Amino acid sequence: MSNDSALTGKVALVTGGSRGIGAGIAKRLARDGAAVAITFAKGADAAAAVVKSIEDAGGKALAIHADASDADAVRDAVQTTVKALGRLDVLVNNAGMVIPMRVEETDLADFDRVFAVNVRGTFVATKEALRHMKGGGRIIMIGSCVGEHVLIPAMAPYSATKGAIKMFTQGLARELGARGITVNNIQPGPIDTDLNPSTDEWAIPQKANVPLDRYGSVDEVAALVSFIAGPESSYVNGANLTVDGGTNA
Repeated sequence: MSNDSALTGKVALVTGGSRGIGAGIAKRLARDGAAVAITFAKGADAAAAVVKSIEDAGGKALAIHADASDADAVRDAVQTTVKALGRLDVLVNNAGMVIPMRVEETDLADFDRVFAVNVRGTFVATKEALRHMKGGGRIIMIGSCVGEHVLIPAMAPYSATKGAIKMFTQGLARELGARGITVNNIQPGPIDTDLNPSTDEWAIPQKANVPLDRYGSVDEVAALVSFIAGPESSYVNGANLTVDGGTNA
């Protein structure tokens, strides 16, 4: 890791960073120079593996157990990050969940859980981070292309959460501009992860909507996150940026 990396000296917190897109983001931010904290709800071994991977490459990392639906745990995770790593420059609100189910089959507990993790958890993490973040800070949401355009069934509640994140991003960008903190929403399309493998039957209708005719990779999302986290994106604010192979084109 070179000392002239774009994020050298910065501290990032990636919620839900133990696997999939979150793990890829954490590793990329660390590779680009940031010290990185990740939260995880379950899978302590996976979280430890991400930390080890970063440390083995010469970086600094920390894993914190925090379910995104537990407001106290989320607030504590932000505070632990600042205490352990000294500051907070970048918050990546990545923690999320999906229960693919038609509305008629969705019970209220599942609906509440999806909103608690995807929307409420993002609000709590962001509000706490703003107590510590200074000018030049970055708040980055990981939304979804279905937050703008729903092309497959059984995604209505999940899409509603990501639509909420889209508008939360835009509203927050208006509030924080004067502080020199940018807020942006990155919206992945179908990305090949253990939760949404490109070989699964569920992948067929998703891939059918992608002009590039393939799933995206975690690295392709992480690259955009790293750019938005860095100094060259300083005039990108309140934007909804799709990484979806043209799904929403």
